[in-house]
Amino acid sequence: MGRILITGTGLFTPPDSVSNAELVVSLGQANEAWNGKHRAEIERGELEARDLPSEKFIERASGIGHRYVMDKQGVLDPTRLRPHLRSRTEDELSIQAEIGLAAANEALAQAGRKGEDVDAVIVGCSNLQRAYPAVAIEIQAAIGASGFAYDMNVACSSATFSIQNAVDALRSGSAKCVLVLNPEITSGHNNFALREFHFIFGDACTALLLERDDSEADTVGDRTEGSPESWEILDTRLVTTFSNNIRNDAGYLNPCEEPERESFELLFRQNGRTVFKEVCPLVSKHIRGHLADRSIEVSDVKRFWLHQANLGMNKLIMRKILGRDALPNEAPVILDEYANTSSAGSVIAFHNHRDGIAAGDYGVLCSFGAGYSVGSVILRKFTD
Repeated sequence: MGRILITGTGLFTPPDSVSNAELVVSLGQANEAWNGKHRAEIERGELEARDLPSEKFIERASGIGHRYVMDKQGVLDPTRLRPHLRSRTEDELSIQAEIGLAAANEALAQAGRKGEDVDAVIVGCSNLQRAYPAVAIEIQAAIGASGFAYDMNVACSSATFSIQNAVDALRSGSAKCVLVLNPEITSGHNNFALREFHFIFGDACTALLLERDDSEADTVGDRTEGSPESWEILDTRLVTTFSNNIRNDAGYLNPCEEPERESFELLFRQNGRTVFKEVCPLVSKHIRGHLADRSIEVSDVKRFWLHQANLGMNKLIMRKILGRDALPNEAPVILDEYANTSSAGSVIAFHNHRDGIAAGDYGVLCSFGAGYSVGSVILRKFTD
């Protein structure tokens, strides 16, 4: 059985950036206008006044300091509070295919591969812009890949679940080179009108190129250009358990439902404190068990690339895994710059923070989120 290697990664970062301060001003204006419009109802006790947002609250609650979005103007417009995205014709690349292609090209270049070397494309993300045709098939055509392509959704765990599917395809022989993409335009499902949610998300797209290497030598197969760096996937593990504590009810049956759903139900929502309480032990137990079953000591893992949703969650998870607070280079954080990019977050951490690890060292990529869902990937640096 050949090795399964990650030979390239890619990252698309939107050009528009939004600070916490900008979000606070925007929502503050919107809430002041709403409170003024409903002053009489508020005074009669029929409605509650909307609280004004706070930078200190955002930083204390999440560790988030900044995010990138596909459209800043619409997000910060207090009368709109959602991005402006131009409708595209059928002859144009869809917006998710466009950002997926940008990330894919970087991953291919890094691996020294071309689009025609790819024979499977998997798009995994928390929201897909249409039912069909699959965004993955659109990207497959754009890069000139052969084989098959499909979309999938396991919310914030979509990246690790996609990796599992890619590994299965490579091990079974149904593919030799798989491109995994996570085009997350989370600004489209975020509720920028609610103080407890408006700061959480950012947009991004990540790419991973996975290949099967059947050579016996400790080198990656011949390639024309690009970095020889590669990471062996030693094992993957997935788990799900049903919960309503993170939910988004947007779907194709919404126009048929009677009575109509409230608008907030068609966007992201969560019971944050319950999620924190239930998910942290679930993730830490999952990772420790996965490593133990592979006879790998926690102390031998050089780096953990965790899902980037909340700084407090990641600190607690790492404390439960290590028995102490993690050093900054042991569990890199990208929340301060990117915010929560859903399934892309752990891959952004891997893409940006994998320097300083020698060949033979271990790492763990882990995502967790709605479902609940948890996915972990045990990696070993194969070549520098």
